[in-house]
Amino acid sequence: MSGQAQGRQCFSQRLGPAFSGKEKRKGGVINTIAKLAKTCILRLTVCKLYFILSDKVANGGASMWCELSQMEGVAAEHNEIYLEFVPENLWRALKTAQSAKAVKIKLTNKHCPCLSVAVELPSLSSSSRIVTHDIPVGVIPRRMWNDFREPSVPDFDVSIYLPVLKTMKSVVERMKNLSNFIVIEANLSGEMNLKIETDLVSVTTHFKDLGNPPWASEDGCQSSAQGRDLESMAEACIDIKKLQQLLAGQQVNPTKALCNIVRKRIVHFILLHEEVSLQYFIPAIA
Repeated sequence: MSGQAQGRQCFSQRLGPAFSGKEKRKGGVINTIAKLAKTCILRLTVCKLYFILSDKVANGGASMWCELSQMEGVAAEHNEIYLEFVPENLWRALKTAQSAKAVKIKLTNKHCPCLSVAVELPSLSSSSRIVTHDIPVGVIPRRMWNDFREPSVPDFDVSIYLPVLKTMKSVVERMKNLSNFIVIEANLSGEMNLKIETDLVSVTTHFKDLGNPPWASEDGCQSSAQGRDLESMAEACIDIKKLQQLLAGQQVNPTKALCNIVRKRIVHFILLHEEVSLQYFIPAIA
């Protein structure tokens, strides 16, 4: 796809015959993304939708990689495209589709490139009622696509399952009133601590028996985390507002929530729920 929208319709995505439970969860994920980023990149392929936030880590920015499976796609000569848009606008459009018979998203060119969300609403008559929301987007030139690849994760020191997110959110919100930074530390015995330390106060919340994911390398051998001291803590100090933003924005309760810590470098969160995968990276503060 070229840097400009080609013709009236460039890409069409049908979300399904009805705004089902899965699609409501997708709406919840988009609402989460809207709380994490004012603008982000949407990558459309035949198989999946990707929402990408790529702030400059050197400046302390967080990054995000979110995958959603598509229900039905229409392939073109080049079957993917990258768009920059305001996620809150898409969330507002999908919010009106809670009782829709069908929702269809397509890329159009109406004075400017737009993501058109066509919502088919129930009607007492034989004719359908269709409401269309046009969301302005910027089309990313193909030469810049490499800037939005899935981020690579350095070999982590510890990977651990997160506690119940509502509990973690409550703890972090209270700590946010005491400090701008939070230390996350964990070990291979399923223990994780959230700590803040200032000149006036030191607070630590302990979580135990969380469990550690059985990660393995491609050749079937155990990950490099194996063989390390199980009690040794790996820690990273991060911006507490970025963590609170992630936890406060959760609209879909994930079936699995993981945290990978690269000591003093980065904290990598993975939230999984059936057809949805969201990765969030928060760089450590020196």
